[in-house]
Amino acid sequence: MGKNIINIALFGLGRIGQMHAENLINHPEFNLKYVFDIDKKLTKKLSKKYQCIPIKNPSIAFKDKNIKSIFISTSTKTHLKFIKETVKNKKIVFCEKPLDLNLKKINQCKKNISKYNPKIQIGFNRRYDPAHNSLKKNLLKGKIGKLEKIIITSRDPAPPTLNYLKTSGGIFKDMMIHDFDLARYYAGSDEFNSLFATGEYFKDKKFKKAKDLELATVVMKTKKGVQCIITNSRHCSFGYDQRIELFGSKGMIISDNQRDQETTFYSKNSTNNKSTFKNFFIERYSDAYKIQLNDLAKLCKKNIKPLANFEDGRLSLILAETANKSLKTKKLERIKF
Repeated sequence: MGKNIINIALFGLGRIGQMHAENLINHPEFNLKYVFDIDKKLTKKLSKKYQCIPIKNPSIAFKDKNIKSIFISTSTKTHLKFIKETVKNKKIVFCEKPLDLNLKKINQCKKNISKYNPKIQIGFNRRYDPAHNSLKKNLLKGKIGKLEKIIITSRDPAPPTLNYLKTSGGIFKDMMIHDFDLARYYAGSDEFNSLFATGEYFKDKKFKKAKDLELATVVMKTKKGVQCIITNSRHCSFGYDQRIELFGSKGMIISDNQRDQETTFYSKNSTNNKSTFKNFFIERYSDAYKIQLNDLAKLCKKNIKPLANFEDGRLSLILAETANKSLKTKKLERIKF
């Protein structure tokens, strides 16, 4: 094994953890040395598939001096605990979003780990999506002049299970958190300072049981007056709907839905029939999940800051909490970063 190979341990082997494992073993700069999950049978089974070492206790990875980074894709409630242990053991963190559902715990963690000079990347993978990322590049090049409006549409093809909804933290913390992060990414140093949120559930009773929303809309404004409109839905009859529009003084740029096959069908019965959208987030953002590993490699080897860090995770959760507050008060709320 080459000197420049980064030894990594992966915690959490659910659906997204398994996808990360595949990406890590196929990435030329990483060696997936350890895997850990609370399901010991699953850990053993997948360790054979990925040809790595199954561990029953995370401390094995923390104590191994050859491990450079810990990749955290466990349940949300365990994220901060593993982040603390990782930075205490002088290793680099990659952690899936959200950091936690409790802002006080995040703030306390920030305080506790600051003395270790932590190196942390957060899994806001959409920043790395080639289409979404190109919007930022074109914006910085001045292609649309001065940014005036950000419109983000994000709709899932079908709602998750009731059990998932009960523990997800709600639509703002679970789903819209990605869109809050993207909005901040495009706005740059011009932070948002006011927010209004509204939401509804219609037919599906399980949203009422979980005290969650089926649809939600947020309107935000930055200090310089840039408007942002985010619309989310937990269901969408025509597939996974992912669109971003940046409107500026000199024009507009759009990152549109992506399809399984970029073909259009014409016949005597119909014209302009296009193929369906990509199925869900793992398929739609497959490139982004792989590209974000390049940033992790740069962080490990050259200490180059990633596109999304701990503070981005914290600030996005503040936006989610403000949205929840606005939903209750039915008023425009000031954002207090």
